[in-house]
Amino acid sequence: MSVQAPTSDADLLDLLRINGAMGVNDLADAMDVTPTAVRQRLTRLREQNLIEREAIRYGRGRPRHKYQLTDKGVRLTGSNFTDLALVLWREVGAIENIDIRDELLPRIARSLASQYADQVEGETTAERMRSLSELLSQRRLPTTVDDSNCRPVLRSHACPYPTLADGDQSVCEMEKMLFSELLGREVELTQCRLDGACQCEFRPVELDRVAGSV
Repeated sequence: MSVQAPTSDADLLDLLRINGAMGVNDLADAMDVTPTAVRQRLTRLREQNLIEREAIRYGRGRPRHKYQLTDKGVRLTGSNFTDLALVLWREVGAIENIDIRDELLPRIARSLASQYADQVEGETTAERMRSLSELLSQRRLPTTVDDSNCRPVLRSHACPYPTLADGDQSVCEMEKMLFSELLGREVELTQCRLDGACQCEFRPVELDRVAGSV
């Protein structure tokens, strides 16, 4: 079986998912790059806990190392359940009881947040927002953070749910709840691509407004 040369970290992860554990030279041959270039990628991916290294000994001498996906790496490369998610979301939207639907959204958001909570770090909202942005970037979701004023903004430059969100802004509401859970502070969606904006913007709700709603 021939394998096309990967051109990104994501492609390298897919290569390991397909072939299992591989050494530096095997990866270099498959990617048509130098072993040094492969080691640089492997170092970066190990720091992200997406791959792990195993020392294998063949008799005496220095061990050779094989690289394979961690559980986190497997989830990242193998979790392509778009069709299932689309069907499930449509079924949620088809529930006639509004109270049940309204109860499901925060439950879904909390469940999603529990999977990523330990990966979002920082003391301030801006720090946690930058950490969240890095996490989304690892999942190939382009976001940026503007913390030039007292109320930082997270800008999403591509919809993470393009099919789900088409004509159904309840998924935007769910994402707002998800970000609120991960940031530890309520956020609001101040711009949305579905309303014609060029990007979605999430900002923390002003503290005096939160206090006034209690």
